[in-house]
Amino acid sequence: MPYLGKGVALSILEHELWQWLSLLQHELLLFAGVFFLIGALDDVAVDVAWMWLRATGRTMTVHCSRIALRQHSLSGPVAVLIPAWQEAAVIGQTIRHLLETWPQPDMRLYVGCYRNDPATLGAGVAAARNDPRLRLVILGHDGPTTKADCLNRLYAALALDEERSGRRFAFAVFHDAEDMVDPGALGLLDETIAAGADFVQLPVEPLVPRQRSWIARQIGSHYCEEFAEAHGKAMMVRDALGAGLPGAGVGCAASRRALDRLVARQSGGLPFASDSLTEDYELGLAIAAAGGRCRFVRARGEDGRLVATRAFFPHRFDTAVRQKSRWVLGIALQGWDRVGWAGGVAEYWMRARDRRGPMTALVLLVGYGLVLLTGVMGVMVVTGVAGPVPLTPLLKGVLIANGVAFAWRIAMRFAFTAREYGLAEGMRAVLRVPLANIIAIIAGRRAILAYVQTLSGHAALWDKTDHDAHPAQTALLGQAQP
Repeated sequence: MPYLGKGVALSILEHELWQWLSLLQHELLLFAGVFFLIGALDDVAVDVAWMWLRATGRTMTVHCSRIALRQHSLSGPVAVLIPAWQEAAVIGQTIRHLLETWPQPDMRLYVGCYRNDPATLGAGVAAARNDPRLRLVILGHDGPTTKADCLNRLYAALALDEERSGRRFAFAVFHDAEDMVDPGALGLLDETIAAGADFVQLPVEPLVPRQRSWIARQIGSHYCEEFAEAHGKAMMVRDALGAGLPGAGVGCAASRRALDRLVARQSGGLPFASDSLTEDYELGLAIAAAGGRCRFVRARGEDGRLVATRAFFPHRFDTAVRQKSRWVLGIALQGWDRVGWAGGVAEYWMRARDRRGPMTALVLLVGYGLVLLTGVMGVMVVTGVAGPVPLTPLLKGVLIANGVAFAWRIAMRFAFTAREYGLAEGMRAVLRVPLANIIAIIAGRRAILAYVQTLSGHAALWDKTDHDAHPAQTALLGQAQP
């Protein structure tokens, strides 16, 4: 190349750099825009289905008497299963609150503890208060294994009690060690199972951790808007369409006949695959696949509050990422392997929605990268290094459509959150969108790396969330509701 002078050479290099940046921006905009639009159309389809079902009266929230449900006589013995590993901080309060809240004599509470976790076992013993309805079940091997493995041990204890008493349980209820049960929940589950359902899921209502710092409160509260939409809309659409219902692992129940079918499908006479990380998600889908009837029941008591399971969710960034990555790993990645694809159009659609987590994380990462790239290019335009790049008509249309879809998504998030938590929390839910996206991006990456490890033969372990506060213990339930 002939010598053109230092200024001319720099100009050529800047021009080439600008061309490459422009090309990169265009391709990334097109990639992210198209996939954001596909996801937006998926969400809008669920929104439209929910609005149509609501307009036709097929997804109405029922009203009930929480007092009457608490005093409801059970149609048969009921087993409540709680697996626990290193839950000494909350399991005692969970046991005490559950036994006080559900007074039915035919209810049996089974709590699974590991032999190398004496603190959890000790907390359970201290909470027993000589209540004959409590069964503390000790696993004969060291933990942690998986939640599914612990549930299998609880099922074995349940079956042994049936053999000894000569009475079969009507159904089993599943909860986690940190849950605060609703007074009306057990009666509502019993009524629904007695009416012919094989699997029932009640709403989950994360609580706002108001006793935490501001940033911890935002991390813990970003679950509020997610469950407000998932259990206020998406699950109701799935129920109305007749698709299988994924269990949340808490506030859900399976009939005894459904458990028998699960046992028949598994080897070893136990209902769960011990290497599964999301046995709760698989539970409802497996029951539906076996011909069982699944129901999502959304009801409000006399005070207008949902009959729901309440709990504090992770309030630290690292624990929130760990939990979300476990969900993505189990549902989107292992779920593809373990559950596969089955059923009709509605079932395929819902399973595809469940498994879009890794792709969503990738598109979000590209989107935030675009924000940085556009900022750099904007500085170059302002400083006169280069001129603005015109957008093609196709790209303009994609961006406009995404802008409209984003505004609609924000409006829906605000509306569903505000309905359950008040206007102020609804506004905060909108402001928490970037935080939720960042957690989703990191969790997606972590889940993919963990999935690669499982493909390499690494055993799946119970990567559980640590809990240090129980809603009943901190007396914050009233503060969580404006």
